[in-house]
Amino acid sequence: MKSRIVAKALALTGTRGLVASLWRPDGVIILNYHRIGDGGDSPFDRELWSASAEAFDEQVRFLARHCDVISPADLPDALRSRRGRYVAITFDDGYRDNYEIAYPILRRHGVPGTFFVATGFIDAPRIPWWDEIAHLVRASTRPQLDPGSWFDAPLELGAGDRSGAIKPLLKLYKKLPSAESARLLAHVREASGVAEVPGFDRYWMNWDMLREMRDHGMTIGGHTVSHPVLSRLSADEQCDELTTCAMRLRDELGTRMDFFAYPVGARDAFDANTRTCLADLGVRHAFSYYGGFATRDSDPYDMPRVAIETHIGRDLFRAMVQLPHVFCRRPYT
Repeated sequence: MKSRIVAKALALTGTRGLVASLWRPDGVIILNYHRIGDGGDSPFDRELWSASAEAFDEQVRFLARHCDVISPADLPDALRSRRGRYVAITFDDGYRDNYEIAYPILRRHGVPGTFFVATGFIDAPRIPWWDEIAHLVRASTRPQLDPGSWFDAPLELGAGDRSGAIKPLLKLYKKLPSAESARLLAHVREASGVAEVPGFDRYWMNWDMLREMRDHGMTIGGHTVSHPVLSRLSADEQCDELTTCAMRLRDELGTRMDFFAYPVGARDAFDANTRTCLADLGVRHAFSYYGGFATRDSDPYDMPRVAIETHIGRDLFRAMVQLPHVFCRRPYT
């Protein structure tokens, strides 16, 4: 809230551009999106929508006019540079709206984007765990969910979008070891009473789409096979996810997995085992997702990205881009 107020004040007084010109950041702001479009009525995880098509088009137009929009391969030079205002645009997961909506907008404005895909969803389209949890909660006809051994009290469903029940389930899932998170999902399936989960074929990109994007200047990076929270897996399980992802990118696109984004991307979503396997695979940069902007001192295996979400209006977006050292600072905890 405070950031929005300050951003609005800078816009109303016309001082944002002046402050930005006098206080230029020494680094690269890496923006992270997931889905583009209108998710207001979606039965799935509505938190995944980052911007409407109109808002994304306006954001990219602003970036094309006022920034140097770069690809991950340009990061070393951009981080060494004392000139320019550098921005990278990234997407996670591999949703089809990335191809149908975001990619044409990027091409129209002549800027590159980077798409980190979970290859298992491309190879065998299915509903991912976060969307399944949201769907089960929204589709349930029960007034509450049995807490099982997971919560102290039942999760009340009620009316509305039911995000009050979805968010704690997703938060818990991300914290649990892999076997326990699978048990939680099985419990939610039973507790919801929902008999069927919809097919997901039309929600993911396919390899032909990714090849077209690659051929028109987009970067395709890795995001594991099945989108687990990597640090919740053993070292061998992590390497299997990472190695198989790299192999599928090589086989289908003819490219190395030079760039990788951690699923979930929080501080505790990856560990020393993850880093070791990525280094062994020759990954050049791996990207996290808990705020901040990249500088020449950034860890190449913890490159910071800032989330773009639907609540970020025009003034805050422009303030984030022009004054990232103020509006995109990485949290201390």
